[in-house]
Amino acid sequence: MTYRQLINELCEALGTFDEEGEALIFAFKEKKGWSTTDFALNQAKEVTLEDQKLLEGIFEHLKAHKPVQHYLGYAYFKDLVLTVTPNVLIPRPETEELVDIILAENDSKPLRVLDIGTGSGAIALALKAQRPDWSVTAVDISEAALEVSRYNGEKLGLTIEWLQSDVFNQVSGKFDIIVSNPPYIAEKDSAEVGINVLSHEPHRALFANNDGYAIYEQIIEEASDFLLENGQIYFEIGYKQGQKVKEMLERNFPNRQVSVLKDVFGKNRMVVLGK
Repeated sequence: MTYRQLINELCEALGTFDEEGEALIFAFKEKKGWSTTDFALNQAKEVTLEDQKLLEGIFEHLKAHKPVQHYLGYAYFKDLVLTVTPNVLIPRPETEELVDIILAENDSKPLRVLDIGTGSGAIALALKAQRPDWSVTAVDISEAALEVSRYNGEKLGLTIEWLQSDVFNQVSGKFDIIVSNPPYIAEKDSAEVGINVLSHEPHRALFANNDGYAIYEQIIEEASDFLLENGQIYFEIGYKQGQKVKEMLERNFPNRQVSVLKDVFGKNRMVVLGK
């Protein structure tokens, strides 16, 4: 059997489990260290026994609705390779857009940044990598998550202050930027979450009380004590939450501009308290 035949067979079978064949191809190329060209050049060759076992192992992992990143043990975020485990949320492309906005709106002059709910450390580390003169503090309520983020920071050689904290309760000082991709899914919307996410990523990082707004409320109500003058807040949000989060910020910061920004798919995805 050729690589093409086996891969097509396994991808088709994954479709019957509502899983994407592209994930199998991605994981196989990653494990083999193959480029897209390498993959194409090998399609007509006879699959080796070793590679057949590798492909079947990936198939079994994905068939069980486990994230491909957990099979690999890492995820790509911006230009970084981040270790991920079931104790942290797998970084998403839309969060890369949030980082891009922060970088576009703030130059390299030294700033103090606080990342709330850091998880794998994706936002904090991506910002520090691009703005080495920034002083970045990252907090999470989960010590298990912080073990992952600390490891990622050490692996990448990036200096972050990591704190176990329920939002601000262990934080001191004031910041130019507060950024957060908090839990924002309402329990009633759990049906909108993919089974691989629901079964294998931490619920504490996904779901929040008060229809998903609880952490936004907590941050917004306390943020003025931790923001420097003209300090900014950047939130990632659920696509239905833009107007309400905007109104919450406007109530607490009545003289400041608040913007709701769309992602590349045209959905409301970020809310920003500007300078």
